[in-house]
Amino acid sequence: MINGEKNIEKPIRWSMVGGGRSSQIGYIHRSAALRDNNFELVAGAFDIDPERGKDFGVKLHVAPERCYPDYITMFKEEGKREDGIQAVSIATPNGTHYKITKAALQAGLHVICEKPLCFTTEEALELEKLAKSENLVIGITYGYAGHQMIEQARQMIERGELGEIRIVNMQFAHGFHSDAVESQNASTNWRVDPKVAGPSYVLGDLGTHPLYLSEVMLPHLKIKRLMCARQSFVKSRAPLEDNAFTMMEYDNGAFGTLWSSCINAGSMHGQKIRVIGSKASIEWWDEHPNQLKFEVQGKPAMILDRGMDYLYPQALADDRIGGGHPEGLFEAWSNLYTRFAKAMAAAGSGGTLEGVWYPGIKAGVEGVRWVENCVRSADQGAVWIDYH
Repeated sequence: MINGEKNIEKPIRWSMVGGGRSSQIGYIHRSAALRDNNFELVAGAFDIDPERGKDFGVKLHVAPERCYPDYITMFKEEGKREDGIQAVSIATPNGTHYKITKAALQAGLHVICEKPLCFTTEEALELEKLAKSENLVIGITYGYAGHQMIEQARQMIERGELGEIRIVNMQFAHGFHSDAVESQNASTNWRVDPKVAGPSYVLGDLGTHPLYLSEVMLPHLKIKRLMCARQSFVKSRAPLEDNAFTMMEYDNGAFGTLWSSCINAGSMHGQKIRVIGSKASIEWWDEHPNQLKFEVQGKPAMILDRGMDYLYPQALADDRIGGGHPEGLFEAWSNLYTRFAKAMAAAGSGGTLEGVWYPGIKAGVEGVRWVENCVRSADQGAVWIDYH
């Protein structure tokens, strides 16, 4: 159970690029990073408007002289300080992730980056090589993976409770963009601009989340080939899709499907993952994240609740408040930021990190590779293509 005791010897001196006052995601980064005293926010380039960014940073209790006009200046000036930053979180539009991540690694900084890490597998592999050569950590904020019941599902599958895995059924399909809301909302508008968002919209923005959940639960499964069809139901979004269906064949013969959509009218969030084995199935839905459905063939369906003693110790290790009390996305992100901190501390001390998984550079590479392959399949007319 997490109770606030220190996980690392000293808080990591941390900064942000982006995540300013109008950011959709900046606050959850800060809340997650600061909650367990794993990080200390000491600097930032919070906004594309330097004055607005400085005003915001000062109101976050960051020293005025450490509120920088841009990330290049921040990396340069912080590098001159004995108490300079050790890590940076990147919460900017997709098209900037690659260059900021590369600059941070070259400045000797650990990185926590919003997905996608970049636009091409070639770029992702370049960042992986650079991080490895500098002994630096890259974390990707697949925040839903920090929910306690994801670890419970991982343990149940690993211990054979489902039997042989046959089907993985995934979706992230909400309805909030069933109309052209981007015409009135700047924070949504860039997501449908290929120059900023990259080669996809919902495949990269939504689909990679349940894809990573499947990688956590089923680390032994590898995609052999896939087929994808994508559509732009709101025509102004073309060539980017607002709906897509992906089918995947795994190397053990199992089969997966993933529905990515922002036009599922009436759906609040619609992220689910169901893993079907030869003996039993499990299902997790992010609108009810504290529960995991467990269905054994021939027996009544069961609902497992977070924080209960019948869960595996690995799942209870992520518990923050005990059974019966609801935990949410902020706790899940905090769990991931704790894992990021442990990985960074181990890398900084030359030690090894054992028994701790987190969405790292390999998750970033696979997310980019999956989107790239989905787009390639769809643009060829929804054909089966080899994954590697």
